[in-house]
Order: sequence, then structure tokens, then C-alpha cells
Amino acid sequence: MLLFAALAFFAFAQAAVARNGAQSAADAAALAAAQDARDTLVLDLGDAIGTDANWLDWLDLQGDGAPPTAGSEAAAQQLAADNDSALVGFGRPDVDGHPGFWAKVQTNYTVGDSIIPTTEGRHAQAEATAVIQPRCDFDLEADPTKPVELVCGGEPVNIDPEDFDPDDLPDASVMFSVHLAK
Repeated sequence: MLLFAALAFFAFAQAAVARNGAQSAADAAALAAAQDARDTLVLDLGDAIGTDANWLDWLDLQGDGAPPTAGSEAAAQQLAADNDSALVGFGRPDVDGHPGFWAKVQTNYTVGDSIIPTTEGRHAQAEATAVIQPRCDFDLEADPTKPVELVCGGEPVNIDPEDFDPDDLPDASVMFSVHLAK
């Protein structure tokens, strides 16, 4: 009886390990997608300042400032693969008014052999959503054609659209946070 209980406990532990591995892969995939979109967003914002009259909307992730998705799914696939899993679902949900990146993964490995029938062929699955949120405060009535002061992550950033160098923008992580949705 004690041996059976030990084997059953071992089977549940195997399943828990596979599930945790899948969850780690899903978290990494969702975060990679959001970080890729955030980095591309900041590059595009640098190009928009001085040429797009609505560049301030980008700081609130509105209009043309919605995060791009071109490389996001590929970034999610890569991080899933790095965690011995495959991306089996990807989407762009809205999370409390902020852009999200949803990833569903399935492990490439199975739960393994145990006393519970059919576990040897079962793959663990998990999903996660990462969110991009703006970290810059600015005067909402500011004229985007004139110098604007932003406060991003506690750092002041002065942007003059007439004399702007994209290298003057702070790091993407200072302008936009990326985190897992709860």
C-alpha cells in the first residue's frame, strides 16, 4: 500500500514538473512577444517625432502608437523553443485598456511513464499574457509641434520635434513597462 502511494505521489510530481515547465515557457513566450513589440514601438516613435503630428498618442499606445506585431509572434516562438516547448496559440488581447500578448505553449516532452495510464504520451500545456503599459507622464494639452517635457519612469525627457535625435529617447524599458497580466 505504501509503495502504491509513493508511486502515485511520484506520478503527480511528474505532472507538476511538466506543468511548471510549460508555464515557464508560456510566461517567457508572452514576455518576449511584448518586449519585441515594445522595442519596435520605441524605434517607430523615434521615427514619428517631428513627422507625425500625433506622435504624443504613441506614448499612450493610442492610434498609430498601438504596438506593432510583426516580430512579436516570432519572438514568442523562439522563447518557447528555448524552453523545449512549441507555441500553439498566439493573440493580442486588450487587458484593462492596455495591449496584451497572449501565448499558449505545449511542451515538446511528455509527462512520462507512471502508474497512471496514458501519461506517457501527454504533453503539458499552459498560457500566459504579458501587457505593455506606458510609463511617461506629460501635459495632455501639449502641442506636438513644440518642445514637450516627458517624465518617463521618474526621468525627465525633453523632446523638441524641430531638433530631435532618436538617440535622445531613453531606453524602451524606461518608457514602457512589460509585465505578466494577473
